[in-house]
Amino acid sequence: MHVEILPARGGTGAMRERSGGHYYGGPAYAAGAVDDLAVALLEPTDNWLAALPYEYTGRRITTATLAEARLLSRPAFVKPPSDKCFPAAVYPEGRCLPSGPELKPDTPVQISDVVTWTAEFRLFLLEGTVHTGSQYATFGRLDSAPLEGHRCHDAVREFADGLLAGCGHTLPSAVVVDIGLLSMPEHGAADRWAVVEANMAWFSNCYAADPDRALDVVLRSAGPRSRLAARDRRFCRDRGHADPVRHHPCP
Repeated sequence: MHVEILPARGGTGAMRERSGGHYYGGPAYAAGAVDDLAVALLEPTDNWLAALPYEYTGRRITTATLAEARLLSRPAFVKPPSDKCFPAAVYPEGRCLPSGPELKPDTPVQISDVVTWTAEFRLFLLEGTVHTGSQYATFGRLDSAPLEGHRCHDAVREFADGLLAGCGHTLPSAVVVDIGLLSMPEHGAADRWAVVEANMAWFSNCYAADPDRALDVVLRSAGPRSRLAARDRRFCRDRGHADPVRHHPCP
């Protein structure tokens, strides 16, 4: 494959006249490039995590606007559902959330309970199966290691298989899902597996996952519009060329 690094100031340069390409990069840059490149960007819906049953999340998660989140009077983990328009973090209360002209009151956010992750894993999913994966953090610190041969390999696969069997239809055919081991000492319970979040594969670090297999997922997640499968139309970021649906609760 020919690889082209697009100009830092935006635009697609010589790639404007080419077809059949793929994209890897940030969503802000993509907004000004995908039309020229005729690329369909797949992403999970904004409320995907909040719509999951508690058995897969292990914590309370809601979707709201930034204006609503600013009214919080308790500590909470707050993040944008997909775009990185402000840092995902634990905020002591709503008034501590970032502000700026680019952060509109109706900006969508996810609000969840503050929890501790013992270990976190990134899974590259293709057609409803784990194509490759990697540990990427322990206790919130970067700690990458291949999933294959990892002591948690079987447990990660078992949880992922259950999640995909029940909720795989609520995800694009190519996507990244992060899962982790949730520490529950305050409840007197054993650690449990839960979903951390879902992300666009075309804007995700592969950490220690098999890069060739991770690339398979990236290429599917951001490929030519002419090859966009019917089942993925609702997950297409480009609203001008698809009909995205924002609510896909699991049964």
